[in-house]
Amino acid sequence: MEYRLKRILAAAVASLLIASVGGVDLSDALIGQAAAQEKGAVPGRSLGTLSDSDLWRAMRGGIQGTVTIPDKKAGVVVQSEGENWRNVRNGPLSVYGGWMLGGTIALLAVFFAIRGRIGVERGMSGRTVERFNDVERFTHWLTATSFIVLGLTGLNILYGRYVILPVIGPEAFSTLTEAGKYAHNFVAFAFIIGIVMMIVLWVRQNIPDRHDLIWLAKGGGILVKGVHVPAKKFNAGQKIIFWLVIITGISISFTGLMLMFPFMLAPFGPTFAMLNIFGFGLPTDLSVIQEMQLTQLWHALLGLLMIALIFAHVYIGTLGMVGAFDSMGSGQVDVNWAREHHDLWAEELGLDAGPASQRDSGDD
Repeated sequence: MEYRLKRILAAAVASLLIASVGGVDLSDALIGQAAAQEKGAVPGRSLGTLSDSDLWRAMRGGIQGTVTIPDKKAGVVVQSEGENWRNVRNGPLSVYGGWMLGGTIALLAVFFAIRGRIGVERGMSGRTVERFNDVERFTHWLTATSFIVLGLTGLNILYGRYVILPVIGPEAFSTLTEAGKYAHNFVAFAFIIGIVMMIVLWVRQNIPDRHDLIWLAKGGGILVKGVHVPAKKFNAGQKIIFWLVIITGISISFTGLMLMFPFMLAPFGPTFAMLNIFGFGLPTDLSVIQEMQLTQLWHALLGLLMIALIFAHVYIGTLGMVGAFDSMGSGQVDVNWAREHHDLWAEELGLDAGPASQRDSGDD
């Protein structure tokens, strides 16, 4: 016992000497050591029974660690944004998206009940003129049919397990969804080609002009019977649809390629940085996983918006207006239809002075 006491005293003297030589205040060192042993901690830099809240907070935020394997994404242990992504996708995006699609159909039904089908007041003349040639119609139907496939398979991914799965069962639903996934991926390239062809063929004719303001001010003449608004080959309403389809189509094609070839691009961080110039305050330090989550949400949102837009386009081109489908069906429209709905275009073709033949022709 006496020997151990001597050793402790010798160690204490040695500590004093070292502290004095190193310029350390012994009282501070003793106080610090005593404090370090409180509340579950132990001397030194060990955590003891305490948790490092900052460390766990960073881990839940998706902090990127260091790994030796090629997949650097494995350095993210916990990524809580995945839960936020799931809540948004299965919550507001699905719910409000469904209401938007249903509301669009309901509004079109009410409009049809009030306005009825828009006809040709002077009646069909029996003479036709070419409105769209073979290449233009091919472009339209390539884009339209591919979008129908993309829209249906996309809606199945978003709503299928709630609507289709209970009806056909898990095995059939699994087969249907797998086939739809492959169709969605491959048909997407046809849609992209269609968008590019639309830009090449029609961008010049869809540049806004002064007649579009008049068309918009009078509601295109479709709200009230007997009202005819000057319009060229494409009226203001068609131009709006064209530009919405082009802009949305480009963005949805880009995000679709990102989803097919994941983790190769990260556009949201730089985009948010540009938006922050205008005071949006968006996060810019995004992980590659967060980039993919935002890509999926944006892709789905654009898809829902585009489907709602196409509902209106399909309505006016089929049930809503007499003779409109002929534009993309046979490519030929009745002369009186052209005069009433696109009178400036009809004048460019010289239809008013044209011969009363069975079919007129004109350059597009």
